[in-house]
Amino acid sequence: MKRIFKWLFRLFLAAVVLVIIAVVVLFLSYNALLRVVIERQAQKNGFDVDIGSLNVSLFRPVVEIKDFKVRNSPEFGGTTFFDLPEIHVEYDRDALAHRELHFKLVRVNLGELDIVKNQAGKTNIFMGNLKVPAKPSGGGNPLADFKKQSGFDFTGIDELNVSIGKMKYIDLGNQRNNREQDIGIDELVIPHVKTRADLIGLAADIALRSNGFFESVFGQKQSSLDTLKQLGL
Repeated sequence: MKRIFKWLFRLFLAAVVLVIIAVVVLFLSYNALLRVVIERQAQKNGFDVDIGSLNVSLFRPVVEIKDFKVRNSPEFGGTTFFDLPEIHVEYDRDALAHRELHFKLVRVNLGELDIVKNQAGKTNIFMGNLKVPAKPSGGGNPLADFKKQSGFDFTGIDELNVSIGKMKYIDLGNQRNNREQDIGIDELVIPHVKTRADLIGLAADIALRSNGFFESVFGQKQSSLDTLKQLGL
């Protein structure tokens, strides 16, 4: 369970990196070409990605991505990995000029996340470029890793608005183990996010709404309080 939340946090940082690419490439292309650039960049990093639409305003510091979908590799059935109907970001343009990432608003809608175990018993979220390293280079601090990889300082999000739909577990070796869980978080607002500890409310909400989903999938019996303690929150 600890690894799940660490992975979700790193997934959020990966989305931030995509936004950085969008802002930089903005000055070189129109939105349609920009969408293709991001899709190709994601494919280079091992993702099969579709972006319904991507809009970067020339006059306002806003990035909006609609219908951002990532598919599993053939090794994991080629099905949906995760589906983000919306990513809406309002960033601080002055901070960006100083290589700082300060977001006034980040609104993320995770419609679906599918955890897939393949015939060999491997799980998609711990494979490839999304694998959580045992010893992060930043001494266990994902923000330090992010700065090292991107060259930007993450200084915070004034308002994080999160919606989460459903999660699925698909066992390609034994379909009787398949499970679907509705999380049903609708526009949960989290103010002043600067570190992982600021996501304690979100972590607790997911744990309470999961109805034992992660425990049954990974065979770990623990309470929501145990989960938070493992996260160091």
